[in-house]
Amino acid sequence: MGTVKKLVAVYGVISVAVLAVVIILSATGGEVSSFMWGRAGGMVASAVVTYWLAERAARGARWAYVRVRIICVVVPIAVIAMDSIPGALPVWFAATQIAGALALIPAAVLVNRAGLRAAFPKPS
Repeated sequence: MGTVKKLVAVYGVISVAVLAVVIILSATGGEVSSFMWGRAGGMVASAVVTYWLAERAARGARWAYVRVRIICVVVPIAVIAMDSIPGALPVWFAATQIAGALALIPAAVLVNRAGLRAAFPKPS
């Protein structure tokens, strides 16, 4: 789970950077939509929760592992789908959010490998 936590941290760092740019743009009179605020804030929040879940999973919590598996698969798909809507977001915003979400794809591969799944067996 160490590598998974690092990949989730990359997702988090990129998400924080996007939120920071939105804050700076807003403070300097740049054009920032409420959709951008919501997306940037939501990505940071999801990164924090996912990291916390990965930490709990690393300590053996099966419920947290299951949630990390789901998040690492669903978030990249959702982010890429929403950010690919033409004209909905500035290109820089969509590109950086997609870059962050792409960090979760190798994490999804890792948490779905048979060896790690075996470490978190379903209760009988």
